[in-house]
Amino acid sequence: MSPVTSACIEKKPKGLNVFEKYLTVWVLACIGVGILLGKLAPELAKTLDGIAIYTSGAPVVSIPIAVCLFFMMYPIMVKIDFAEVLQAGKNAKPVGLTLFVNWAIKPFTMYAIAVLFLGVLFRGLIGPDAVDLVKLPLGIKLEPGAIYGVGRVVLVNGTKLLEVPLWRSYLAGCILLGVAPCTAMVLVWGHLAKGNAGHTLVMVAINSLTMLILYGVLGGFLLGVGRLPVPWQALVLSIAIYVALPLVAGYVSRKLIIRAKGEVWFQDRFLHVLTPITIIALLVTLVLLFSFKGDVIVSNPLTILWIAIPLFIQTNLIFWLGYVLARWLKLSYEDAAPSAMIGASNHFEVAIATATMLFGLSSGAALATVVGVLIEVPVMLLLVRICLRTQRWFAARTQEQRPART
Repeated sequence: MSPVTSACIEKKPKGLNVFEKYLTVWVLACIGVGILLGKLAPELAKTLDGIAIYTSGAPVVSIPIAVCLFFMMYPIMVKIDFAEVLQAGKNAKPVGLTLFVNWAIKPFTMYAIAVLFLGVLFRGLIGPDAVDLVKLPLGIKLEPGAIYGVGRVVLVNGTKLLEVPLWRSYLAGCILLGVAPCTAMVLVWGHLAKGNAGHTLVMVAINSLTMLILYGVLGGFLLGVGRLPVPWQALVLSIAIYVALPLVAGYVSRKLIIRAKGEVWFQDRFLHVLTPITIIALLVTLVLLFSFKGDVIVSNPLTILWIAIPLFIQTNLIFWLGYVLARWLKLSYEDAAPSAMIGASNHFEVAIATATMLFGLSSGAALATVVGVLIEVPVMLLLVRICLRTQRWFAARTQEQRPART
């Protein structure tokens, strides 16, 4: 198989680099820097966010954030080898299992768990009357005071925004996480769990391509079920900007670079330089994000916990569902481990990008997607340990039909 593919790392990852290993620490540091920035220089972040493309008086695309998010996604997309996607049908069971869990189960369990915890169990703690200000959906022209879904149009500093219940804004962020399977580091998790790297490579490639179609469809549907504004135009635009654009740029530049410099130079030199760029761009985005949300966190530091609990439960639920189904399907351990972890992990880069674009940098939806980043590394490392300790569940199948490792 070819060395690289999809939204993940090199074919033979050597483990977590300093950015990936301590991602939780960096995220916490960015939270602190962002909160401090919001307190000491509140106008700076607002000015940066004001550099945007406006439609009907509402900011649609924050240009600084769009630039950061492009550099977050491009290093992931340039690693896609489309030839690998064509080979996926040769291993139908694990591929089918992963697609089924990612797209038929995960979005809906995330919605149900988030509604239960944020809308019922934690609603009083979040604040039953607490509200959030989010962007009006692209193309919607309403006057202040008008009702749209569960929100009301208000005028803030000359800009029309939609006032919605805060817990529903958090719900929106959880929905966007739930329909975004696979992160840029999922190949590392599979490698650390001694899984089948070839299967992982193929699946993350397929997920990236599937997201072009299903991310907007499922995301828009579940936002509508949650009685939140369904900005279909903005959903399509966000997919075009944050998935399709870097995907096309990655595909074209990959072919041109390999043609000019060769495969070895591309793998050993170019990708080596790109490796930390995704996370650096993510961290810069987080500083801006938390510069807006500092007041919410300082006034109610448990906000992060209320959001993290349903995300933690969802991650574990999807992992165990995929893992148990893999055993029932009699998959080898090498296929079972990455199949379960691909579904459990989230493509938080796309979720953050979409939440920021659809609802605004300072929205509760954007904050919820950031919490997904906060818990991603420690939870996935825990699941890696669980996989390693339960290899014996699949021992017989592993010995009898161990697949060729690529």
